[in-house]
Order: sequence, then C-alpha cells, then structure tokens
Amino acid sequence: MKKGYIHIYTGNGKGKTTAALGLAFRAMGRGMRVYIGQFMKGQKYGELESAKRFSDLLKIEQFGKDTFIHSATEEDRKMAKNGLEKVKRAMDEGYDIVIADEIITAVYFGLLDEEEVLELMRRKPEGVELVLTGRYATEKMVEMADLVTEMKEVKHYFQKGILARDGIER
Repeated sequence: MKKGYIHIYTGNGKGKTTAALGLAFRAMGRGMRVYIGQFMKGQKYGELESAKRFSDLLKIEQFGKDTFIHSATEEDRKMAKNGLEKVKRAMDEGYDIVIADEIITAVYFGLLDEEEVLELMRRKPEGVELVLTGRYATEKMVEMADLVTEMKEVKHYFQKGILARDGIER
C-alpha cells in the first residue's frame, strides 16, 4: 500500500474485534500480511485456530491472562507493555496491516497510558494500515484516527443470561 490509514473500532456494542478480523481476512485474500496483537486476552479464541491455517500471512499474539480484569495488576501492565512493544515491532517488520485488538480498553483499565497509544499512532509507517479496537476511545484517539466506527449495542442476548459461545464470541 502506498498510504495506510488509522482505523478505530469502538463503542459498547459487539463486533469490534470481529470487524478487525474481517478486515484481516479480506486483506489476506489480496496477499497482504497481517499482525494482530490482542491485549487483555489470553483465552482460546477461535481466531487463534484459524490463524494456524493462514500462518504464511497472519500472526496473532495475546498479551493477557485468561480471565477478565476487574482491577489491573502489575503483571497485567507488564503484559500490555510487552504487547505494545511487539505491535510497534510489527509495524516495522513488513506487515501490511497491524491490528491492536483491545488496546483502547487497555488504556481505560490503566494498563497503558493514553500517550503511549497516541505515540503508536504517530509513529505508524506510511504504508501500514493500523487498526485499534476497544471500548472507550478517547477524544484524542478519535481526532488522530482517519476512520472511526462506533459499535452501538441496541439489543444483546447477554442480557438474557446467554454466555459467550465458541465460534461466535470466542
């Protein structure tokens, strides 16, 4: 790509990670290489298995525990910082698309500073498409991005007690 842009997928609705994965799938169909760094995630999501089938074009790494964060620990912060460094490296390693999944939520939970993410956005190489996902995008992040999509929850079966399902939510 001659020019890469910065996308943000945010909001309280379902579909932020799914949208990023859809973009990755489309890009791989055009022979593009994709890196996905998943912040705050350590569970066995379906996309990890799919990535094995496309290992020549897709790499996914996780930077989180396999449990939900209720209050951030030093270990959570270290994992997020490690993830941020790997995402930076991926931008310089020839990937066409770099996705920082849940990095915005990592800022909200205090695992990363907003300024660290803004710096990541500023240092994006010209030909790299950078995608940031997560609830609670800040005004500064939104201002710096080229494309911002807000997922809005209108209705969700979680409200009826339906838990995350393999292949759909994880």
